[in-house]
Amino acid sequence: MSETIRILRDAPLLTRNTFGVEATAPLLAEVSDAAALPELLARPEFAGRPTLVIGGGSNLLFAGNPDVPLLALTARGVRIVRDDGERAIVRADAGVAWHWFVMHTLAEGFAGLENLALIPGTVGAAPIQNIGAYGVEVREFIHAVEAFEPATGQVRRLDAQACAFAYRDSVFKHAPDRYVVTAVEFDLPRAPSLKLDYAGIGDALAAKGIANPTPHDVAEAVIAIRRQKLPDPVVLGNAGSFFKNPIVPMAQAEALLSEYPQMPVFRGSDAGTKKLSAAWFIDACGWKGHRDGDAGVAPTHALVLVNHGNATGRQLLDLARRIADSVQTRFGVAIEPEPRVIGAAW
Repeated sequence: MSETIRILRDAPLLTRNTFGVEATAPLLAEVSDAAALPELLARPEFAGRPTLVIGGGSNLLFAGNPDVPLLALTARGVRIVRDDGERAIVRADAGVAWHWFVMHTLAEGFAGLENLALIPGTVGAAPIQNIGAYGVEVREFIHAVEAFEPATGQVRRLDAQACAFAYRDSVFKHAPDRYVVTAVEFDLPRAPSLKLDYAGIGDALAAKGIANPTPHDVAEAVIAIRRQKLPDPVVLGNAGSFFKNPIVPMAQAEALLSEYPQMPVFRGSDAGTKKLSAAWFIDACGWKGHRDGDAGVAPTHALVLVNHGNATGRQLLDLARRIADSVQTRFGVAIEPEPRVIGAAW
């Protein structure tokens, strides 16, 4: 077996998911070079079987033990593919920590990713979920995604259009067993076009007396806001925002707004839709700060489910379902989880 492949059997997953729940994988392969994927997936234990790819475990809820092998890509290379002085294509391996990558690109003089600072997880997970925060989605800066296709044994290169990005969505999420994301190329400008009008970023900068912020200043403001609102998963197990903001038809949004004029409303996916705040619905239903044993909702943010110590994935999933049911009953709006639920159906 290649030195770039390490296989673990009955692998404990407690430290491989940010919820900090107990689970065990029958097989877990750590691969430090994506070129070894054909060799790994030809092995009898992996051949012809779906494989669950994990990164930092920040977008997973283990509601039970996975019944498929797990794969973790550990390569962490970063390099500039092209730089014309105004824009650059920066390539990062899937195993690179996302927040480290954001801060690295800023230190290298590139802009664009500053609003996405402190999001947990890895570069490889970023396009799958089309991660977003504070008015920015990662798809705005993705040049191409490199992915291994087990069915053909080929490495595919998908441009942004082929990735079929949508709100917290992509072709990789719709077909989780088709591709293994191995690297991502980002198209980053040197001249910043800062987005400051979302969730208090401008106010945070003004409070520090920063009138002409740099991308690094924006990143620091985002980091401060996130630390204030969101619990640190090292201290309190969580996966960040658990529910996606629902996108509803314009007529439904207008009907709700007439009844609840204080309800936040945002631009939808097209002219006929609006995006609503899942946090507002959950808070209005009285869930913020709720706790059932060790499964709870963060007191600082209604979107964040937390593990106070020894909650099981099943207990967290049960709480999430009850929250979603209450929102559906009161407001007629369906909310869905952002994390992928393993070992149970939503």
